[in-house]
Amino acid sequence: MKIEELKFDQKGLIPCVVQDFVTREVLTLAYMNKESLEITMKEGYTCFYSRSRNSLWRKGETSGNRQRVIRITADCDQDALVCLVMKDGPACHTGKESCFFEEFFVGAEGEPFSLQGLYELLVGRKETPKEGSYTSYLFAKGSEKILKKVGEESTEVVVAAMKQDKDEVIFEISDLCYHILVLMVQMGITPDEVKKELAGRHVVDHKVKQETMK
Repeated sequence: MKIEELKFDQKGLIPCVVQDFVTREVLTLAYMNKESLEITMKEGYTCFYSRSRNSLWRKGETSGNRQRVIRITADCDQDALVCLVMKDGPACHTGKESCFFEEFFVGAEGEPFSLQGLYELLVGRKETPKEGSYTSYLFAKGSEKILKKVGEESTEVVVAAMKQDKDEVIFEISDLCYHILVLMVQMGITPDEVKKELAGRHVVDHKVKQETMK
């Protein structure tokens, strides 16, 4: 598909939804014109058109929070874009990871479980200890206790797997994941940092695969 096939509006703009390549979280909604899209494709980093300033702006040119483009797709009508990126920092000028953080409505089922949500809960237990909380107890005991539990839970996963007991393996892996998240909080490691590392490996593997197929 060529740029000429896209349907820009009467002002020469097209909306672009920017999405995190790793988490698939929607980061922001921006606009591009033909020139900013060409710059984005040429330089490999997002460049948008500011409707308020009536000028081009490269994301991160002042903050350093650039967004490396992985893929751009157009919708079925060719009048909107989705840009998957690897971000170097928060997408929002407020310092938030995404511009979409103001909760507007929550359905009857409430928030689904997520590792990020669990991680944030664990951070809360560390920063504001709760009496009777096992998590707060681990943080109070420190790294040595946390590392010991990670080792114990790793062994439990191996033992369950050797017994070929799927349900027990799932149970033990869940315990291990929890304690690894506790360790991450203790060491100041975020889920995004781990996801970024894994995504970087995926991109490298994908490029190697493409090369070998030529």
